[in-house]
Amino acid sequence: MNDEFSDYGLWPLVVINSLVFILFAFSFARPRTPRDWRSFGAFSAFLVALFTEMYGFPLTIYLLSGWLSSRFPDVDWLAHDSGHLLEMMFGSKVYPHFGPFHLLSAIFIFGGFALLASAWRVLYRAQRGRTVAMGGPYSLVRHPQYAAFISIMFGFLLQWPTLLTVLMFPILVFMYVRLAKREEGEALAGFGEEYGRYRDRTPAFFPRFGSRLGLGAAILFILALLAGITFVSAPEQNFPEDAPPSGQRADRVQSNTLMTADLNRRRVQVDALTGQMQRGTGTDDPALRRELIRAHLDELRRISETPIHLKTIVAETDIGGVRAADASMNGTTIQR
Repeated sequence: MNDEFSDYGLWPLVVINSLVFILFAFSFARPRTPRDWRSFGAFSAFLVALFTEMYGFPLTIYLLSGWLSSRFPDVDWLAHDSGHLLEMMFGSKVYPHFGPFHLLSAIFIFGGFALLASAWRVLYRAQRGRTVAMGGPYSLVRHPQYAAFISIMFGFLLQWPTLLTVLMFPILVFMYVRLAKREEGEALAGFGEEYGRYRDRTPAFFPRFGSRLGLGAAILFILALLAGITFVSAPEQNFPEDAPPSGQRADRVQSNTLMTADLNRRRVQVDALTGQMQRGTGTDDPALRRELIRAHLDELRRISETPIHLKTIVAETDIGGVRAADASMNGTTIQR
């Protein structure tokens, strides 16, 4: 199995990439309570499952290989780049790392990490001052950290979707929503009316389009999505089948056409001679029958020893239109 998927089996990369992204997220999330560790552990499991299929073993491609090969026969599904399933299935014509889905995923991934970093600074100051975190990204949504985790996971789904991560994503989103509601209950009990007013005017996960940042993010997302769809759906440049070839290729095509016509003419001659021989062998005179057979064989030998001259067509354009002239290739023959 490893021989088939020779572009995989890079387990050191699985470990390195998992650690890099998990530690980077940990530096901003800083889980403290058991609830924080559960949410961060689920996010870490999502990353490990992702990079295991990205560099270790492509379980999704292996399980779907029959369907993928029959539906998209022109794609080499054993190649590593084919793991960008959306790029391959939508027929992206560029290097997958520069495809529309990959670029869109980069926006969600790096945007999610930026949101996670900025949210942690505000939350850290609020926790030290024992106040409600309401500045920075908390002025747009009540749970920017969970929104950041969801954005990062969604970005990775666009870039490298797998069966396992597709199943994990809605479960994790549901878990983050439940954790957010539980935290709101605790904050309401701890800060009372102050948090209640903050909750009433601030959305949970998605900023209202009335805010400039939310409107700008929505416009950027729509433009990126439209650009990606336009790029993917752009038809390939197809040349008409009846377009005349140019240069030496045209000469070769015309030469092959003439040679084929010559061979067809000889085949007709041989068929005619065969018919004559069959009719002649019906005579009762043995001497006449032998003479006909000898003449038939001599004619076949003469046809087979005649060389086939390759010719090319030289097109000359004048005011009256296009006129063709035959130019023989001196000394070039094909013996049968």
